[in-house]
Amino acid sequence: MQQEDNGSRGGRFDRDWTKGNIFHNLLSLSWPIVLSSSFNILGPVIDMVWVGRLGAASIAGVGIAGMAVMTITSARMGLTMGTRAIIARFVGAGDASGSNHVAQQAFVISGTYVIIMASIGAFFAEPIMLLFGVEPDVVSEGAAYMRIMFIGSVTMSFRMMAEGIMQASGDTVTPMRITVGFRLLHALLSPFLVFGLWVFPHMGVSGAATANVIAQGLGGAAGLWILFSARSRLQLSLKKFSLDPVMIWRIVKIGIPASIMAMERSFGDLALMWFISPFGTLAVASHTIIQRTEAVLRMPCMGLGNASGVLVGQNLGARQPERAEKSGWMAVGLAQGFSIVISISILLWAESIIRVFNSEPAVVELASAFMRIAAVGYLFMGFYFVMQNSISGAGDTLPPMLVTLLNFWLVQIPLAFFLPKFTNLGVYGVRWAIAAGWIAGAIAFAMYFRLGRWKQKVV
Repeated sequence: MQQEDNGSRGGRFDRDWTKGNIFHNLLSLSWPIVLSSSFNILGPVIDMVWVGRLGAASIAGVGIAGMAVMTITSARMGLTMGTRAIIARFVGAGDASGSNHVAQQAFVISGTYVIIMASIGAFFAEPIMLLFGVEPDVVSEGAAYMRIMFIGSVTMSFRMMAEGIMQASGDTVTPMRITVGFRLLHALLSPFLVFGLWVFPHMGVSGAATANVIAQGLGGAAGLWILFSARSRLQLSLKKFSLDPVMIWRIVKIGIPASIMAMERSFGDLALMWFISPFGTLAVASHTIIQRTEAVLRMPCMGLGNASGVLVGQNLGARQPERAEKSGWMAVGLAQGFSIVISISILLWAESIIRVFNSEPAVVELASAFMRIAAVGYLFMGFYFVMQNSISGAGDTLPPMLVTLLNFWLVQIPLAFFLPKFTNLGVYGVRWAIAAGWIAGAIAFAMYFRLGRWKQKVV
């Protein structure tokens, strides 16, 4: 890659991911992303481990609030996909100055976004919780958690941006180190703030959110410092910065479908929670535990998908579409092997997994049944996440958005309504609807990737 001002560095960051053995490149890129993603998603899980000791109302409140936070902040995740896709193309083409320019405009987008998120959290936490018709104590707990997380989205947004820029450039090790560091801090700080240990105040669910925000803030600061101090593949600079509406629109144009897709998936979680809620707090708590556990289990597949997306984007930038396609299929094979192992493990040890979060017999029994149903869908995680991220990594974000949208409205929602009402499955019918969505989405993504239209996408 060309050496330019504000561009790529020498040494261990000079590796050209568009050349060499694809399998080796995929593993080298993906294992830090897998580890980073797994630690990254541990935030809600860490919160749930300690909040679970506060009772079912706290579990249910934080569960609903956490999904609401993800629904709103997922728009930021989509915009990150736009930044990643364009930076990967510039890096693949050897244009480091162009990559720096894209990153500069991403700062503008992040700054605008966080103002909107903080405002939503400050004024609409309780109304959002009330939409679910849950008990007052659940509303109170969830609103307290949600408000802090929304206001703290300032720290999360810049952390996500720094991580996405480094990964898209081909440096996946540095963001991994940052993620491991700030998530360990989160894990250490959370119980002190939740339970008021040592000199810290007893904050309950608010303490879980506060620990999360503080840790992510430090992670974001570390990421920005590394990017601007020449310690990653790209050395960013604000010199010669100028507002570029055209580039901002290019980022947003790619990011909007990805944002809608992510929001639709998160909105789907909220809607499915709405189907679960009438079955009581026990069902909500059990469903929440499954959602948090699932977030961890799918990370290796997400990590392989993100690595594949980087390779796809950079290889398309280097005008090597066939190599880009081969990277995607190879990542699917690795991810599917993991999916099979996970599904078998759940069938054997579901109860032991649930007891990590809550040991109440009623919760363990119901959540274990939910988890075994989910294992059927998990068999298809590899196809689902790798194909989705590979297509999006090419900058072709509209088809994944449509697949997610149609899968939700034509498969999951109809089944979630029909199965509990017109069969004897009861609340288990909602969980079977979710599993069916995994299968249908995986088939649709694989079919579109096979068509190869994403290879002609211009970003």
